[in-house]
Amino acid sequence: MPTETMTFYPAEGVKLVKNVMIPTRDGVRLAADLYMPHGEKATRGWGKFSVVMEYIPYRKDEVPPGARFYHSLAQQGYVVARVDIRGTGGSEGENTDEYVLQEQHDGYDAIEWLAAQPWCDGHINMMGISYGGFSSLQVASHHPPHLTSIIPVAFTDDRYTDDCHFRGGLMRLYYDPGLYGNMMIAYNAMPSYPEWAGGDWAKVWEHHLEHNEPYLLKWFNHQTDGPYWRHGSVRDIPDNIKCAVFLIGGWADGYPNPPLRLFQALKVPKKVLVGPWNHSMPDTAIPGPRIDYLHEVVRWLDYWCKGIQNGVMDEPPVTVYMQHAQPPIVDRLDTVGEWRSETHWPPPGSKDKALYLGANSALQNDPGAEGNDTYDYSPTVGMTAGLWSGGFQFGLPGDQRPDEAYSRVYTTPLLEEDVYMIGWPHAILHVSSSASVMGFAVSLCDVHPDGTSQLVAKGMLNGTRRKSFTHPEPMTPGEVYELEVQIDCTAWKFAKGHRIRLNLASADWPNVWPTPEPGTNQVYRGNARPSRLVLPTVPAQASGASPEFTPSAVVMSKHSSAVQPPTWQFIHDVLTGRILFNLYQETNYRVNDTTANYRTYKETCHLDPKDPAHTSVRGLYTLRIARPNYTLQGSSDLFIQATATHFHITIDLDLRVNDSPHFQKRWTESVPRQLL
Repeated sequence: MPTETMTFYPAEGVKLVKNVMIPTRDGVRLAADLYMPHGEKATRGWGKFSVVMEYIPYRKDEVPPGARFYHSLAQQGYVVARVDIRGTGGSEGENTDEYVLQEQHDGYDAIEWLAAQPWCDGHINMMGISYGGFSSLQVASHHPPHLTSIIPVAFTDDRYTDDCHFRGGLMRLYYDPGLYGNMMIAYNAMPSYPEWAGGDWAKVWEHHLEHNEPYLLKWFNHQTDGPYWRHGSVRDIPDNIKCAVFLIGGWADGYPNPPLRLFQALKVPKKVLVGPWNHSMPDTAIPGPRIDYLHEVVRWLDYWCKGIQNGVMDEPPVTVYMQHAQPPIVDRLDTVGEWRSETHWPPPGSKDKALYLGANSALQNDPGAEGNDTYDYSPTVGMTAGLWSGGFQFGLPGDQRPDEAYSRVYTTPLLEEDVYMIGWPHAILHVSSSASVMGFAVSLCDVHPDGTSQLVAKGMLNGTRRKSFTHPEPMTPGEVYELEVQIDCTAWKFAKGHRIRLNLASADWPNVWPTPEPGTNQVYRGNARPSRLVLPTVPAQASGASPEFTPSAVVMSKHSSAVQPPTWQFIHDVLTGRILFNLYQETNYRVNDTTANYRTYKETCHLDPKDPAHTSVRGLYTLRIARPNYTLQGSSDLFIQATATHFHITIDLDLRVNDSPHFQKRWTESVPRQLL
């Protein structure tokens, strides 16, 4: 069947070819939009073009007008191919889970098809943020012959330890039911736009409705590490990646660990750039400073695709933003600090610095006398720690002192000199608990001279996963265990006159699902059981020359200044003692002159601190498309009621055309809790 396409000219020097259908090895076709150079200025003197492929399930037809990523790269002489993954958007087939092997094979086939087109010079690159970063790494592990390089942004290399589903063997709470896991149910049920889809529009949509499945149920049914999560985790197979790699990440992103970790493991030409950013492209990220990252991307592409000797590979390969203390305002636009480059990883002169838990809440240079400290499991700890950043663009941590009131806290004396660190702090803890299932949360903080406690980075570990994420074992009440808790990778300067603090708790509400049993924990210290914090310190002076970046031209505003700011609320019911977490956000924009897109995210989590086993969450995601002659709306209403033994899950999908019921489907499942 011939491909039905339409051509537009959305910006100077850009030609948009809609709905190119790319065949895969089993005959299923993937829908792609091609943003192509147009006119003499855009071609930069080249007759054929290299391609940057973005491979995601996020509906290619809904790119807002003026999207800089697509237009700028086309204006610089590159074709951008935005490809809908099988079973999503305009692509044929079905979609039952993320990152399946078929999806990776399809990506391989799309690369080779694009390379064979008469307008292509044979160089294909993959680039994308989040899912697009994951998919670029996964497809690269199959090493397609024409894949020249990949540029993953805000990505993971390990689907169990560093994704939006689990953290340290504890299940994440607010994010999947409230946003991603719930969103994809409605998202994958919506049709493509008929004017760009050709004659198979109805057939493709009906196939999606009949066969697509919620991802979230699979995540709840795989609560331990194993083959399900190892598949697609390139952390296990870095040698399978054969092309050049430019890794981009952010310290405030939900994925701070993979960039430097994967950089160290790769054996190909590589660079890594980590800013202070959240889960956004570096020109629009909050907190800044924001940079014109496309300038760096074009330099990279020019070198690898066109052979332009612009010095991009002569520069230090590791560049990070060294963060400094500042008032922890949750809606701040920028982070204080400076850029720093290193010639090698780990940085020359780096060494571990141990600080031991001592008596009287001290954090000190030696183990000190034997002793132990007690703290109760408070399920509400975490309300000042911010929101895990995997999709929402707000949620930075605030002053940690309200959470510290319910934590065990250890603090150094005033620092006599600056302390710099880059990498992974970690805590070695000797602990016991009265419960058989208990989480251990470690917060590294910078204490300002006025007493403000600023969160630097955090780590968690489910005590039942102390030996293995694959084969958990219950904790024996009263037995002492040595736990190693990895704290998220970061770069930070602790200034002279400040203090370093370590907070111990057993919750991160609402980021992580509370463990079900109330409990009291003991932390042991001294020579026999030297509980300690280990910092990866580096010299004050970097090994490489300081980089210079072109500032972003995008002007950002605080989230609180929006006409309809997002809602981020904690409500304490004084009468019952219950804590409610409410989250709401609207995102509205025009796709074109005749189409408006409205998205709403709404979530409520209920927690009784006296009975954490029965925590519940409800998420409602709605996508509404409004046009002059009709409206189309998809909603997914997801509710999870936990008990001490199970998660009881109900999902209701509702599609409406012109506000009339069109398609409904429900899923109901009870999933046993596996020591979490």
